[in-house]
Amino acid sequence: MNRIIVLTTTLTFGENKEIIHPVVLMDDKNMVLIDCGYTGFFSAIKQAMEEKNLNCADLTHVLITHQDHDHMGGLWELKQEYPRVQVVAGKEESPYISGELKSLRLEQAEEMQSELPEDQKQFGLAFCNLLKSVRTVPVDLEVCDGDVFDWCGGCTIVGTPGHTPGHISVFVNEEKVMITGDAAALDHGEPIVANPQYALNLTEAEVSLEKIKAYGAKEMICYHGGVLIL
Repeated sequence: MNRIIVLTTTLTFGENKEIIHPVVLMDDKNMVLIDCGYTGFFSAIKQAMEEKNLNCADLTHVLITHQDHDHMGGLWELKQEYPRVQVVAGKEESPYISGELKSLRLEQAEEMQSELPEDQKQFGLAFCNLLKSVRTVPVDLEVCDGDVFDWCGGCTIVGTPGHTPGHISVFVNEEKVMITGDAAALDHGEPIVANPQYALNLTEAEVSLEKIKAYGAKEMICYHGGVLIL
């Protein structure tokens, strides 16, 4: 039986809270987790799965939509506990996830540091150190725009660059569900470019948003924002 399970996970950072929405694709042969949260918070992902009567030990793949720390931070912990899980990522993002190349988000943060007001420099430095602390993991399977897999009755990899150069989304073909990663976020029920001020190529990000909006999806699942019925 094919299932699409949205995990609603609340992460606490001191007095601040953030809700993220990783997704599990499940069929008779595969269980695929799409994105896995921040460094140190994989236990929260596991708990969210257990609340849905899912067992992480049954995972066959984890797909990382892009290199940002809130999407791949928990990957190292996951692989330590479940080493047989196959790591899937876009071909362009793979070198950053595996550590072959320096995180572009870290480069961006370091470049912005000198421009920050004095009262924000300490926060900026802490953010740079957070990005440096993300542990990288080799990618087992590199994918490209248009690749099709049999997960959950059939899924298509959708290239959605802009937020990062190799960002990918996933379209579940039979159910017509688009899993956006950060190619779209929800704002008052409307899909928007996620954090446009930090998009590494805003023009590409805007084109990618229009691409997934025009895909004919019945539902859009946004990592930041949750489920939108179209």
